[in-house]
Amino acid sequence: MPEKKDVMVACPCCDSRIEIDLRTGKVLRWRRPEELDETGKPVVTEGDWADANKRVSNRLGEAKDRFESGLSKEKSRVNDLDDLFKKASDKLRKREDERPDL
Repeated sequence: MPEKKDVMVACPCCDSRIEIDLRTGKVLRWRRPEELDETGKPVVTEGDWADANKRVSNRLGEAKDRFESGLSKEKSRVNDLDDLFKKASDKLRKREDERPDL
């Protein structure tokens, strides 16, 4: 049986509904009594949908930026490794040229 990750609590003072994450102890969301329907579920307004849509759009934009940054880093990494290999090869050749033949 899966464990519950969050719990809904009714505030004894103001009768608001509070959702708490049991693992972290943080309040995830809360609603005043007037923001709840007759079944106790939150009433979702158009503003709520707009805010959620904006957060998702921002998250997608940030993910794309992180991907582009990682991709350019990987591309430059190939060039950096090629440069290191070339320097090491040159150093080895230089040592071999300076070494007296036996």
